[in-house]
Amino acid sequence: MSENKNFEKATFASGCFWCGEAIFEELEGVVLVENGYAGGGKEKPTYEKVSGGRTGHAEAIQITYDPEKISYADLLEVFWATHDPTQVNRQGPDVGHQYRSMIFYYDDEQKRLAEESKKRLGDSGEFEKPIVTEIVPLDKFYPAEQYHQDYYSHNPEAPYCQAVINPKLEKFRKKFKDRLKK
Repeated sequence: MSENKNFEKATFASGCFWCGEAIFEELEGVVLVENGYAGGGKEKPTYEKVSGGRTGHAEAIQITYDPEKISYADLLEVFWATHDPTQVNRQGPDVGHQYRSMIFYYDDEQKRLAEESKKRLGDSGEFEKPIVTEIVPLDKFYPAEQYHQDYYSHNPEAPYCQAVINPKLEKFRKKFKDRLKK
């Protein structure tokens, strides 16, 4: 990744971080997606501790993006469309507090945009149940262990990738085909 002072960051939790990473990496304007942990109280969380529910962290992705090519509002639109924000502590087959839906904001503008998009979606009637996504300031993002980075691209034939990530990617690619990297 070249150094560009104009790059910005967004951090989301929407279930398994492998799914979020696979989706957001395909968007034009996204420079890097890193899997990690956010929203918990313990220092230096590990996958074993997070997945065991012992740290309070959610599996999250930190997106570095070029705002001249994609906006934060566009990233929010993809976030809402690629998971079920009405599920409490669950996404598909993944169950537990570490799979909750969260938006971690970096500044007041991100907070405003996140809250407005959540309200708009909630008022739209798209979901029968209320949206439970938490919108909180990012305290600290901890990168996940190296074997979790670029997981889908390194393991496309893994059963989880085939059964869970591929259907999500198909739906995403169809809906956002005009925003994919060329």
